[in-house]
Amino acid sequence: QVFPSQDPLDRADFNAVEYINALFPTEQSLANIDEVVNKIRLKIRRLDDNIRTVVRGQTNVGQDGRQALEEAQKAIQQLFGKIKDIKDKAEKSEQMVKEITRDIKQLDHAKRHLTTSITTLNHLHMLAGGVDSLEAMTRRRQYGEVANLLQGVVNVLEHFNKYMGIPQIRQLSERVKAAQNELGQQILADFEEAFPSQGTKRTGGPSNVLRDACLVANVLDPRIKQEIIKKFIKQHLSEYLVLFQENQDVAWLDKIDRRYAWIKRQLVDYEEKYGRMFPQEWCMTERIAVEFCHVTRAELSKIMRTRAKEIEVKLLLFAIQRTTNFEGFLAKRFSGSTLADGTVKKPEVPPPSTNPFLEDETGTETDEIVIEKSDPDKPKKPKVPDNPFHGIVSKCFEPHLYVYIESQDKNLGELIDRFVADFKAQGPPKPNVDEGGAVLPSCADLFVYYKKCMVQCSQLSTGEPMIALTTIFQKYLREYAWKILSGNLPKTTSSSGGLTITSLLKEKEGSEVAKFTLEELCLICSILSTAEYCLATTQQLEEKLKEKVDASLVERINLTGEMDTFSIVISNSIQLLVQDLDAACDPALTAMSKMQWQNVEHVGDQSPYVTSVILHIKQNVPIIRDNLASTRKYFTQFCIKFANSFIPKFINHLFKCKPISMVGAEQLLLDTHSLKMVLLDLPSIGSQVVRKAPASYTKIVVKGMTRAEMILKVVMAPHEPPVVFVDNYIKLLADCSTDTFQKILDMKGLKRSEQSSMLDLFRLRLPAPPPGGDSTGSLSLSAPTPEQESSRIRKLEKLIKKRL
Repeated sequence: QVFPSQDPLDRADFNAVEYINALFPTEQSLANIDEVVNKIRLKIRRLDDNIRTVVRGQTNVGQDGRQALEEAQKAIQQLFGKIKDIKDKAEKSEQMVKEITRDIKQLDHAKRHLTTSITTLNHLHMLAGGVDSLEAMTRRRQYGEVANLLQGVVNVLEHFNKYMGIPQIRQLSERVKAAQNELGQQILADFEEAFPSQGTKRTGGPSNVLRDACLVANVLDPRIKQEIIKKFIKQHLSEYLVLFQENQDVAWLDKIDRRYAWIKRQLVDYEEKYGRMFPQEWCMTERIAVEFCHVTRAELSKIMRTRAKEIEVKLLLFAIQRTTNFEGFLAKRFSGSTLADGTVKKPEVPPPSTNPFLEDETGTETDEIVIEKSDPDKPKKPKVPDNPFHGIVSKCFEPHLYVYIESQDKNLGELIDRFVADFKAQGPPKPNVDEGGAVLPSCADLFVYYKKCMVQCSQLSTGEPMIALTTIFQKYLREYAWKILSGNLPKTTSSSGGLTITSLLKEKEGSEVAKFTLEELCLICSILSTAEYCLATTQQLEEKLKEKVDASLVERINLTGEMDTFSIVISNSIQLLVQDLDAACDPALTAMSKMQWQNVEHVGDQSPYVTSVILHIKQNVPIIRDNLASTRKYFTQFCIKFANSFIPKFINHLFKCKPISMVGAEQLLLDTHSLKMVLLDLPSIGSQVVRKAPASYTKIVVKGMTRAEMILKVVMAPHEPPVVFVDNYIKLLADCSTDTFQKILDMKGLKRSEQSSMLDLFRLRLPAPPPGGDSTGSLSLSAPTPEQESSRIRKLEKLIKKRL
C-alpha cells in the first residue's frame, strides 16, 4: 500500500470471496449483477489510463536528470573561479600591508630594546651603588640598614644572571659574594665575642646590633644561621653538662626532677634576656628545649648502662612518670615545628572502638572492667596522646623496662597466691538465689590489675615490652583458670579418663543418694559464670593489646590458648552438673529395672521411681537455672547434655525390665509419657515465668522418648502371627539391629525356641538396603512422625482413665 486508501480492493488481506459476498449478500441482489460488472469494468479502464499516464511521464525523467547534472557542474566551475579570484586579491592585500608596516615594526623593536637598556642601566646603577654602600655599612656594622640593602642587592643581581659573561658584571657579583662572606664571618665573630664558648661567664649580652645581625643572617647562607643557633644553644647548655655530670649525685634517676626544673628556669631566663634578640620564626626557645631533650636522653642512657644493677621498679617508674610529664609540658608550650623528620614518630590516632577495655585510662585504678558494650555516643580517647615530643627523652628507658616486666610477673604471682589463700580462708560463696552464680570478685580484681599494667606499659613503650607483658598475662590467665577455677570445682569419684562418674549407686528405693550440696551447686555455677566472664574479657583484652602494640607486632599477640582453657573449665562445670543430676536419678532407674513387671495387675498412677526422678529434677534444676540466669546459653547446654545422658540410660534400663506383661507395659508407657512431659518442661520447671524450651532441646527429648514409647508399644503388640509382629516392629522402631530385636523378645518373655524362629523371620523380613546407600535410610521413611505418636499416646491415656 503506497497511499492511504479506504477501497477494500487495496487491503493487504483482500479476499475475493468475501468481497463478492459483500456485493451480493442475498439471492435478490443478483438482479443488478450487470450494473456491478459495468462499474468494475469502468474502474479497470480508469486504472489502465492512470497507469498509461504514469508510464509515459517516466520516459522523460532520465533526460531531465542529465540536464540538471550539467547545470550543477557549470555552477561549481563558476564558484571555483570566484574563490580563486578572492584568494589572489587577499595575497595582494597582505603584501601591501607588510610594505606599509615594515617601518613601524622596526620602530617597535627599537623601542623595546631601548626600554630594556634603560632598565638594565638603572639596575646596574643600583647594583653598583648598593655594593659600595653594602661594603661601607659592613665595615661600620650598620646591620639594620644592611639587612634591607642586602636583600635588595641580591634581588637586583638576579636580573644580571644572563650577563655574567661581561667582566664588569662578574666583578660586581664577586664583590657581593665577598661582602656576604665578610658579613657572615663578622656576625659570627660578634656573637662569639658576646657569648664566648669558653667558660660560663657571659661578658656580652643582648644588644640591638646582634638583633639586627640576626636579620642579616636570615638573608645570608642558611649555614650562618645554623652556626649562630648551634653556638648559642651549646653555650646556653654548657652549664647543664657541668652540673649534671655522670659522677654527680644529682645526675641519678631519683633526682631527675632537678634536670627538668633547671631547663624550665633557663627557658624563663632566656625569654627575659634574649627573647627579643632572635627573630620569632627562629623558635629559639623550642630549639633550646629540643636540644636539652637530646642531650638528656644521651646522658641518661649512658648513666643507666653504667648503673643498671641499681635500677629498681619504683625508681624507674618515678623517672618515667616525671619524664612523660615534662614531655607533656613541652607539647603544651611548643608546636614541635623544629623537630627533625624521623626524630620522633608522631603517633597515629586509632579509629573509635566499642571495646569495653577502652575506658578513661587516666581514671582511678579501681575502675572495674565492664563486659557490656560501652555507650557509642561517649567520646573515645586515642591510645597515645597526640604529642610530638612523646618519647623524645623517655625512649632511653625502653631497654630497661625488663625490670618493670619482671616486677609485674612477681606481683601477679603474689596476686594469684592471695586469691587462692582468700578462697581457702573465706570458703565458697554463700548460696543466694538473688545473687547466685555471681562472678568471683577475684576475677574482676585480676582484670583491673591487667588493665592498669597494660595502660602503664603502653605509656612506657608499645614495642617488645608489650609482647613480654602479653606473655606474662597469658601465664597468669592459665594459672587463674587452673588454680582458682578448676582447682576449686567439687571433686567426684572419677576414672583416670577425666570427669566421669563411675560409681553405680545401688541404694534401695527411698535411700539418700550422694549428691552435691546446695553450696557446691552454687559454687559450680559461680565458677562457670566466672569462666564465661574471663572468656569474654580475655577476647577483649586481646583486641585491646593489638590496638596498643606497634602494627608490626600485632601478629605476635594471640590469646586463643587461654580462651580455650576457660572453655574447658566451662565444659567441665556443665559436665559436673549433668553427672550430679544423672547420678541422683540412677537409683530410681535401678529400682525400675528390678520391679516384677509381669505381676502388675492393673494400671495405676505414675510409679514411685518416676516420682523420685521428678523430685531430683525439681530439686536441682531450679537452683542451677537461677544461678545461671546471666549465662542462659550454658543453662541450655546443661539441659541438652542431661537429656542426651539420661534418655539413653532410661532406654537401657527399659530393656532390663523383663519379662513384662501387657498391663505392665501399659504402666511403663504411662511412666515414660510422664517422664517425657517432665523433660519437655525441664528448662522452666519450678519457675514462675514459663518460657518455651529451646527447639534444639525439644527435638532431642521428643526423638529419644518417642523411641522409648515405640519400644513399649512393640512389647504390647501380640507376637502371633509372627509376620505381623515383625512387620510392626520394623515399622515402629525402624531398627535393623538384631540385638535390639533380641532385647524386645526378652522383654516379652518368649522362650528360646520361639525367639530363634522369630529372629530368622526378622532377618528375612528386613527390607533390602538401596545400592550404595545407607541400610537404615529406607527404614527411617516408614517411622511414625512425633505428631502421629502423640495422638496415639492421647488415645492410650483415655483408655487408661476409662479403666481407672
